[in-house]
Parts: sequence; structure tokens; C-alpha cells
Amino acid sequence: MEEGLGQPGPQVQPVDPVSWILFVLVCVGGAGLLLIGTALICHLARKKNKKKYNFGIKKSWNQERAFLSLRKPTPVTIPEKGGHYLKKSPSPTEHRSPPGETTTDGAGGAGSDTALSPVSECMQKKSLIITPQQTNNNHGDDDDDLKVGGGLAASPDQAAANTNNNSAGTVADPTKLGKLFFTVKYSFEKNALVVTVNKCTNLPAKDCQNKSSDPYVKLQLLPEKQHKVKTRVLRRTLNPVYDEDFTFYGIHFNQLPILTLHFVVLSFDRYSRDDVVGEVMVELENIDLTHTDTAPLPLVREITPRSMKLKNQGRGELLVSLCFQPAAARITVVVLKARNLPKMDITGLSDPYVKIYLLYNGQRIAKKKTHVKKRTLNPVFNESFVFDLPKSEDGLENVQLEFMLLDWDRVTKNEVIGRLDLGGSGCEGSAAHHWDEIQTCPRRQIAQWHKLKPE
Repeated sequence: MEEGLGQPGPQVQPVDPVSWILFVLVCVGGAGLLLIGTALICHLARKKNKKKYNFGIKKSWNQERAFLSLRKPTPVTIPEKGGHYLKKSPSPTEHRSPPGETTTDGAGGAGSDTALSPVSECMQKKSLIITPQQTNNNHGDDDDDLKVGGGLAASPDQAAANTNNNSAGTVADPTKLGKLFFTVKYSFEKNALVVTVNKCTNLPAKDCQNKSSDPYVKLQLLPEKQHKVKTRVLRRTLNPVYDEDFTFYGIHFNQLPILTLHFVVLSFDRYSRDDVVGEVMVELENIDLTHTDTAPLPLVREITPRSMKLKNQGRGELLVSLCFQPAAARITVVVLKARNLPKMDITGLSDPYVKIYLLYNGQRIAKKKTHVKKRTLNPVFNESFVFDLPKSEDGLENVQLEFMLLDWDRVTKNEVIGRLDLGGSGCEGSAAHHWDEIQTCPRRQIAQWHKLKPE
């Protein structure tokens, strides 16, 4: 027994204790995974059980569109920061209605017609007579609706009277383009000129199908042409009411006598260039704006056609150089310069450029144009163009060149100052002589002056 007790026992190695940092990390990680799993389960449960109860109420597209409208407000320029004008009207090309949709605008508002069944339309046609006084912008539309909506049949005498009124109202003087109503005032406190475009009356119908127009007004200050604004477009009306204010900052009172208000009335066209109704020129030299800060000055002017300024004026001359190359089947045209052009702007100058059309058998097959020369009546172009001719054994017999000299305008449609036709059966005078000379002397550059003719 003593020998057994004295023998050494089995060797036992101590185990290292687990670090407390590792234990904390394991606990935190497990708790995080548990939270993430719980959140995912709750999300899936909500998504599965979520239902929409509209109880038969259908949300209209107009409400969604109004809710999603993110249109920015109209920019306003602060006078201290050197802005030219305060208010900038929206572009007339905004908010176009799709083709086939009928809209009626009052003072800038829009609405859609309610679709009627064939039976309702037939009943309305039999019982209703619409008076000619109804227009898109009349404030008495409610009264007219009350009179027409009563369903009362008119007597034969009343129908005849209405027919006479309609025939009398449709006959209009084609030389008159209506009137423009506006007010002008000068603010000494703001050092600004304020122009209010009120309305237009008795405008001509540019849309022959609907016998109406979509008018708007553009305004700029001459001679600088730096301040340019425009009103909104009013649909289908010949008597638009705008009541829009335009404030031009940075204009001193002593500067007013040299300024001119240039109004241009146009009719918006969705598929082509806008039609020019006419214009109004108002020189501020003879207008007293001293006491207009508190009492704006109302003015009315007749709208005149833009072509009036070209009457009793020569169209000028154009210097053109031509070179015919039969072997290469091409013709080189050099537009050198023009002289004695008419005054197209109120400044007494023009912004001319030249368009060149190549015609074959009376059809335009190619077009070129020069750069615009600003503020000159005697522009120098010196620009060369090469036209490839159709292969033909007849030479230039079926070929024509058409030159159109235009006045560039930022605000309205570019106006044709004059034109020149070279070649063809209608070519005569200096144009016919020039055309014959380039055929008898090919491969030579021959220049000649030509007088421009009206369009």
C-alpha cells in the first residue's frame, strides 16, 4: 500500500480559459442574425396580407396627373441682380392637346367636351339653337348655357332672325385685322417699364375649318431687341383676353423716347410655323409716362399687316456668280453680295440671308443657304455652293436655280425680301442672258447683278 501511494498519478494538463471578448462577439452576432430574421419574416407577412379596398371608387387619370405634376414655378428675376424683365410667360408650345381632342379655353383654362350618345345628340340638334354671340372667352358663357340648355324650341321668326345675325356676323372686312388693347406705365421706384397686354378683338380666323384661331402676342423693345416676352396661347377664339403684365427692368426714364414697343399677334399652329396675324408699332417718344406710376395709360391700336412696310420700296439687287461644268455634271454658285435692300426692321436695317434651291423638271431636289448678316442693307456673303446635276443629255434645259433673299427674325417668321429665278421658261431679261452665257462659256465663273422681284 505504501508503495502504491508513493507512485505518481496520471499527468493532467490545464485547459486555457475562453476569452471574454470572443464570447461577447458571438453573442452580438447571434442577436443580430435573430433580429434580421425576425424583420424579414414580418415584412413578408405584411406584404402577403396587404390588400387594397377601393369600394368601387376609380381613381381618375387627371387626379394622378395633378398629383405627379412637378412643374417648376415661373422664374422671377430680381432687379438688384441685373435682370431685364420680371415675368416670363410660358411657351405657347407647352400643354398641347393631342390630335382629335376638343378643348375650350377661357382665361387660360382648359376643359374637355362630354361625350354624348347618338340619341342625345339628335335630341339636342332638334331642340337647341345656339346664338352667334357664344365665343370661347366670353364671360357670359353661363348665361348662354342657361338660355340654350332650357330645351325651348325657337319660333320660325326667331330662327330667321338668328340666321340673319349669323350671316351678318360672318361677313368681315378682310383688310381689318382687329385691335390690340394694352396699358403702359413707368415705375420710378423700380426704374422699370410695365406693359400690360389686355386683349385683342375681331381677329381674323386663321383656321378655316373651325373658323377660329389660337392667338398669342409677342412683345419686344426696339431698337435693342434684348427684351422679348410673349403671352399664353388661348384656344379657338377671335377675341382673346390676356391681362398679363410684363415688367422691363433697367430702363431709365430718359431712355424712353428712343424706344418702340413692337407687338406681333400670331396664331399658334401645332403642325407648322405659326401664322402671323399682324403687328403694332408704338413709339414712346410722343407718349407722356410721367404720371403713369399710379394711373397706367390705356392704349388701343389697329393691328396692321407686316407686309405694309415693303410697299413702295425696292427689293434690292443680288450679285451672283455661276460656273457650269458639263463633264462633271455640276454647277457652282457663288453668292457674292447684295445692295440697296429694303428696311425690314424699325431700326432701319435688315438681317438678310440667301436660300438657294435647285429645281429639276419643276421640283426642288437640293437646297443651300448662306449665313445671316446682321444689321445691314448691303451684305457681303462671298459663299460658294456646288450642286450635282441629274445626268441628262439636255444640259441645263430642265434645270432651274431659285434664289430667295430673306430677313431673319428671332421673334416671328422670316420674311421674304425678294427672289430671283434663273433658267426655265419664265426666265427673262438679265437672268436669261446670264443663264445663256454660262452654257455658251462652260467652265468659266461668270458674275452678274440681278434685280430682286417680289414673292
